[in-house]
Amino acid sequence: MTTSFEDISRDATHSLYADIIIPLALPQNYTWRIPDQYAEMVKTGCRVEVTLRKNKKYAGVIKRLHQNKPEAFDPHPILNVLDAEPIVYDHQLKLWTWIAQYYMCSEGEVMAAALPSYFKLNSETVFVFNEEFGEDFSALDNDEFIIAEALSLKKELRLPEIQLLLDSAHIYPVIKRLVDRKVCYVWEALKDHYSVKKETYVILNRDYEKDEVMADLLNHWKRAPKQMELLLSYLHLIKTEGEVTKTSLLKKSGASDSQLKGLVEKNILWLEKRAIDRLRYLPPQINIDFTLSAAQQEAFLEINEAFKENPVCLLHGITSSGKTQVYIKLIEKYLLEGKQILYLLPEIALTSQIIRRLQKHFGGHIGIYHSKFNQNERIEIWNKIKSGELKIVLGARSALFLPFTDLGLIIVDEEHDTSFKQYEPAPRYNARDSSIYYAGICKAHVLLGSATPSFESYYNATQGKYGLVKLNERYGGVQLPTIELIDTRNILKNDKAKVILSPSLKESIDKSLQNGRQVILFQNRRGYSPYQICAACGWIPQCNHCDVSLTYHKLTNKLVCHYCGATYPMVTTCAACGSHHFIQRNFGTERIEESLEEVFPKAKIARMDIDSVRGKHAHDSLIQLFEQKRIDILVGTQMVVKGLDFDNVDLVGILDADSLLSFADFRVNERAFQLMEQVSGRAGRKDERGRVLIQTMNVKHPVLPFVQRHDYPALFKSEIETRERFFYPPFSRILKIIFRHKLKERVAEAARLFSAGLDKEYGKYLVGPAEPPVNRIRNQYLMELLIKIPKDNISLSRCKQAVKQEMIRLYQIQHLRSVVILPDVDPL
Repeated sequence: MTTSFEDISRDATHSLYADIIIPLALPQNYTWRIPDQYAEMVKTGCRVEVTLRKNKKYAGVIKRLHQNKPEAFDPHPILNVLDAEPIVYDHQLKLWTWIAQYYMCSEGEVMAAALPSYFKLNSETVFVFNEEFGEDFSALDNDEFIIAEALSLKKELRLPEIQLLLDSAHIYPVIKRLVDRKVCYVWEALKDHYSVKKETYVILNRDYEKDEVMADLLNHWKRAPKQMELLLSYLHLIKTEGEVTKTSLLKKSGASDSQLKGLVEKNILWLEKRAIDRLRYLPPQINIDFTLSAAQQEAFLEINEAFKENPVCLLHGITSSGKTQVYIKLIEKYLLEGKQILYLLPEIALTSQIIRRLQKHFGGHIGIYHSKFNQNERIEIWNKIKSGELKIVLGARSALFLPFTDLGLIIVDEEHDTSFKQYEPAPRYNARDSSIYYAGICKAHVLLGSATPSFESYYNATQGKYGLVKLNERYGGVQLPTIELIDTRNILKNDKAKVILSPSLKESIDKSLQNGRQVILFQNRRGYSPYQICAACGWIPQCNHCDVSLTYHKLTNKLVCHYCGATYPMVTTCAACGSHHFIQRNFGTERIEESLEEVFPKAKIARMDIDSVRGKHAHDSLIQLFEQKRIDILVGTQMVVKGLDFDNVDLVGILDADSLLSFADFRVNERAFQLMEQVSGRAGRKDERGRVLIQTMNVKHPVLPFVQRHDYPALFKSEIETRERFFYPPFSRILKIIFRHKLKERVAEAARLFSAGLDKEYGKYLVGPAEPPVNRIRNQYLMELLIKIPKDNISLSRCKQAVKQEMIRLYQIQHLRSVVILPDVDPL
């Protein structure tokens, strides 16, 4: 419930104060004083304008109103109230607080992640004329005189205006001299960039709405034949569309702006500007045109029964079992109850195909929210959800922060996916786990769905903490694909490089293409070649800022660092021995695409990775082309793995399974199984049984038999025993401490001292400190310390407090104050 001035009883001797969250990483929220003129206007969840140090202005959100004056300092007054009604609800503020406490960050960092930019007003520098200086500018040089004269006339100028006046890039020295001479002073103005989008509509003068009047006008038309054509186009559009915009009319008629202006001047047509939505919505509807199979109906009923006992339920459904149809029936149920539904997906890429399916059933009830939308679009979606106009929201992890008024159900699809975890910057939260807490606040239900659940979720379900429902039958009775291993040890190329397409894979692709079917090939590396090596001495080009080899991208003919994004020209001469002979090692999606074009010249081949689908609609366009069978072979990274549904794919190739099985991580077997099982699930989803070919140099790897049998429960049973023996999740919680500094010896010293401080109480739970596999990124050296903590909340809370105390102690050491220490709770 929102707190307002009226809710706080006070007498004339007590002032009103507010704890306000501003988008900065402050250890605790700062307190400001509410002046009397604003006392009746403020409410929790409203934004106010405040200053902090040197007139720097911020838009902060009121978290708490009270009458307790801080003892240690005299609070500054707020400058303004920016909202008449709260933009953030109390249940959202509770979520912010929990995320900040659990993931060891500040509420300001959570606010920065949660709110669209429009609600975090930009601080724009304004230069204000100093009236006390007077009008004697004789001592100023030419540039100074121009600015001073403009300031004396306009009283204030912004940086872009000063740049226009001087027509020079070097304006800062001039401004500094004017400030030093006290000709002007600097003021920080908060600026909101949001503007309502408007469209010009064309309206017929009411005098011509009668048929006989219009007929008379057209019959006696003289001259200006183009204007007549324009008018006829308008009459056609108004009958077919109902409303006519200026843009659509000019496009339909091929007329010019001046010809339309002529009709306006004759008072035949009128122009009217109207506020419109940036995103087009279909009319709201509920249209479920399918019937659940017996297995799906049973799962649907079991989920509803599970929700009576537990607010969280895990749906473990094999690939192509029709989990999405079960979700749709659940959405229908909650929608008819008047509730809002949040449908979380790990990747923006997945939203394009699923939104089309959901819009077919729910029309304009549904909206999308993710980072590819511009800020104006985001604010409109935010407002529609807050008003209750949108009932269903499909989005990536940031959609969790939207202002739902009556949230009833959260669906977390592909719940095992690591993309639900944010890494940089803080808050380093997991949207799946946060949604479970948030549902508790909102008294909503959470459905976790996956063909390959995370071991933590599956363990919680088997222990009764979550409900567990299984869907072990593919929709339509189609069998799971057969999985065959191809041993590539005996088919290495002459240069001992890894084989890209084995003979049996080429033969299978050719057969699929002849049968008119489509093929998906998976390789979890983008670019052309992950690294190149000097044939003479073995030197490998590396990034100047990171300790990692550079990936060759043939399309741009550049070497690229996939950690910091730095690009370098192609290296043709070895820096060590001067040789010009380099060998490309391993292969990425670009090189696979090139090989396919050579082997299958008539096939239509496309690539799906972060390099090829950068635009807002690029991914959706590619998916639609593949759905329409205008692409024969699709090569991709993890983008092709996650939840996409294609009827015509009967062959999937995993080109380098060894790269998935060789990470130094306790989750490596779990992750490898998830990726291979998910990508294999794209094959044979309709009619015929599909095939999956896995190329590997280690056919005896212990995970591969589980993959061949599609046996997730057996893998879980095998791995969970090892996890328990070595005290890894789900039997413990992990807190990773990351140390970062530009000097290697400095970061090592900080990590060693930090670890020593925790050793007495947590020694048996510590792993490290040690360098990560890539120990320098963006010129910052890294060290990591893992703490395995017992799962009870008391142990976790005590350990977090100990970590905070160690951070404080370490920062008391002068030369270690510049070491950045980042706690990461539940890292993936």
